[in-house]
Amino acid sequence: MEGTAREAAAREVAARMAAAAADWLDSLDPGQRAAAGGGAPSPDAEADAERRRWFYTPTDHGGLTLGAQRPAQQRLAHRLVASGLSTAGYVTVATIVGLDNVLDQAEGWSVNWGRERGRDPGMYYLRVFGEPGGAAPWGWRFGGHHVSLNNLVVGGLVRAVTPCFLGADPAVSPLLGSAPLRPLAGAEDLARELVRSLDPGQGARAILLDRAPSDIVGGNRSLLAEGDQMMYLRELWRRPFTEPELAGPIARMDADGERASGYDAADYRRMALTSAPKGLPAADLDGGQRDLLRALLGAYLGRVPDGLPPDYGDDAALDAVCFAWAGPTGAGQPLYYRVQGPRLLLEYDNTQRRANHAHSVWRDPAADFGYDVLGAHLAEHHL
Repeated sequence: MEGTAREAAAREVAARMAAAAADWLDSLDPGQRAAAGGGAPSPDAEADAERRRWFYTPTDHGGLTLGAQRPAQQRLAHRLVASGLSTAGYVTVATIVGLDNVLDQAEGWSVNWGRERGRDPGMYYLRVFGEPGGAAPWGWRFGGHHVSLNNLVVGGLVRAVTPCFLGADPAVSPLLGSAPLRPLAGAEDLARELVRSLDPGQGARAILLDRAPSDIVGGNRSLLAEGDQMMYLRELWRRPFTEPELAGPIARMDADGERASGYDAADYRRMALTSAPKGLPAADLDGGQRDLLRALLGAYLGRVPDGLPPDYGDDAALDAVCFAWAGPTGAGQPLYYRVQGPRLLLEYDNTQRRANHAHSVWRDPAADFGYDVLGAHLAEHHL
């Protein structure tokens, strides 16, 4: 998409976001508004620390929960969430929120995460940072169990939409009829089809290990760095659990995940994030494999409206992307993969709950949360 068309799309989506955010904030009473608002986005990391915190566990994500809103306010909240997503993206997010009810049943309605209901579709948090629609930078965040959407608007343009995390637990659920419910099916099936299409030489370069780690490697870090290794579940919460009834189960889950993966220190180092992508470059794929990789990219970048994500239709752009895999390649088996290139990191992991609990994330390692844009804005307008 040409630059002018991309700018028009970013401006149009930003206007929709601003209108939806203003209507939602205007509907709130003072107490709700206090929980719903946050400081304006800033290039200063300390001042902007809360906006750059994100989670995908069922912890306090910060903001006003859906459950603390009246139905009319919830509708306005969903309108804001949908403004930053494609139709398919919004359907997927809404489905993931509803899966907390399915998970609650699967776990016997008994899981305790230190709140009245451990699995709760009402515990999804929305927060607006700054004043929507004005000249100053502003943004919004929506998050809860297995969802984290982070958006920044600067100069009337959407300038950042990452980190963008979607997960599914269960990853596969029965429905009446022949096809099951699989919210992240495209992200898993296309990658498996791609890795199984590789010849032995390609596979030797793409497959880092024959076992998958128990989670995505980047975790919920605000800033990715060279050598980052997989984070443990106990690290992925707003506050550390000191209560034995909560800390104990998390420690057991970490231990179970480590045993299932069979990973040792050398394996974690092998899977660590690096600025130079690991795996097989797209330049070494044939035409059909390149089509599969483009389709896989679409399963992530298609979460947001057209014109916002980077475009990999150009061969040179695709050539800079690498594909890496860990784990077996058979259907239903535990898997991990990453797709990495300039300003792009996609990670997918489905290992937990006997490979029926999936995590997927799209990140811009150089500019998550738009901190590069915020620095440029400050230099242009305030220095």
